[in-house]
Amino acid sequence: MFAKFLKDESGATAIEYGLIAGLISVVIIGGVTTAGEEVSALFTTIKTALTGVGTT
Repeated sequence: MFAKFLKDESGATAIEYGLIAGLISVVIIGGVTTAGEEVSALFTTIKTALTGVGTT
């Protein structure tokens, strides 16, 4: 029974899938954070360019 327990790899597969899901999550969070900062900078640039436009 103990030898059968040592040869059972079903738990290892679940752990591997969990690690892969965690890694994918970290990559997605990093990408969204970077994209958010770039979009924020773009809107700041547009705001600065439009300041004072149309006021007479």
